[in-house]
Amino acid sequence: MIALTPDEIRQRFGTLFSKKFLVMADEATGVAEIIEHCRHRGTIEWDAMNRRRAGGAVRSISVEGTAMSMIATIGSHPVQFGAAGTEIGGQALEGVEILGADEIATTWAGIAGAGVGVAACLPQAPGVIRAEYPTEEDLRIGGARINRVRIISPRYEKITIGIDDTDTKEEGATWVLALKCAEQCPVEGVEYLNMRLIQLNPAVPKKTTNCVGSALNFAVRPGSVDALLDYVREYIETNAVSDDTGIAVYRGITVPEDSPYLARIKTDLVSLEEAEAEAARLGIRYIDSAARIGRIGALGAVLWGNRGIEAAGLHGEHI
Repeated sequence: MIALTPDEIRQRFGTLFSKKFLVMADEATGVAEIIEHCRHRGTIEWDAMNRRRAGGAVRSISVEGTAMSMIATIGSHPVQFGAAGTEIGGQALEGVEILGADEIATTWAGIAGAGVGVAACLPQAPGVIRAEYPTEEDLRIGGARINRVRIISPRYEKITIGIDDTDTKEEGATWVLALKCAEQCPVEGVEYLNMRLIQLNPAVPKKTTNCVGSALNFAVRPGSVDALLDYVREYIETNAVSDDTGIAVYRGITVPEDSPYLARIKTDLVSLEEAEAEAARLGIRYIDSAARIGRIGALGAVLWGNRGIEAAGLHGEHI
C-alpha cells in the first residue's frame, strides 16, 4: 500500500480540478453523504452518471452546477462497469468505512479516463487527509487501465436546522437572518453547506406576507455540535424581532421516513401540538426558548431542507 498526501499527489500529477471533498456519516442509519465540488460542470455530470450506473455503495446522486451530492450506504459493495459487466470504462464508489470518531474512508475504482479522476484528481481535493493506493500500478493513470484508491477524510455529521417566525409584518426577514447566522458562524469544525427557503401554507391566518421558513444545512465535526447549536440559538433569538421564533434541529443525513406533514405543512392549518408530536416521532428536536407557533414552520423547514427546489414552491408545483 502506498499512502500520499494531497500535496504529494499534486507534485506527482500536477494541480487538477477538484475544489472540495467532504463526507458526512450517520452511523445509526448506515448512510453517508459525499459532497464534491469541481471547477467544471462536465466532469461532475459525467462522474455522476457513471457512478450511478456502476451501483456499488451509491443510493442516489444529485448535481447542481459544478457540485455533486451523493447518498451512499456504509460498507463494501460490488460494482458493475458497463452493460456487459466487464471493465470497459467507468467510475464507481465501492465502499464507505468509518474509522473511529475522527476519520472516514471511501474506496473508489476507475477505468481509463475515469481512473485519472479517482486516482489523481479527487485525492488532491481540499478536505482530503491522505490517499492510499493498493499498488504502484494504481498510480499509473490514463490509458485503458484500472485505478483503485482509498481516500481518507475527516468524519463529519450532518445537521439540519429549521428556523421560522423571526420577523413581523413591520420588520425583519427570516431568510436574511438565517443567512447572516450561517455566514458569520465562528465555530471550529463546522462547514456551512447551504440554505433552503421553504414555502409554507400561505393561507395560515397569522403570518408575514409570504409564510416562508428557512433551513440551514451544516457539516459538523465530532465535538462541535453543541457549540454550533448554542451559537445558532443565541444568534437567532438575539436578532429576531418576533416573540414566536421556532428553531428545530435534525441530526442525520435524511429524515428517516416520509411524513404526512410534508404535504400538510404546505396545505393545512397545523397546530403547535401536532408539530411538536410529529417532531418527537421523527427525532427532530426544538432548541428555541419561546415554544410558540414558530415551531410549526421550523418543523416544515427541517422536513423540506434537503428535498430539492420543490421546497420553494406551493404544494404540487414543479419545474
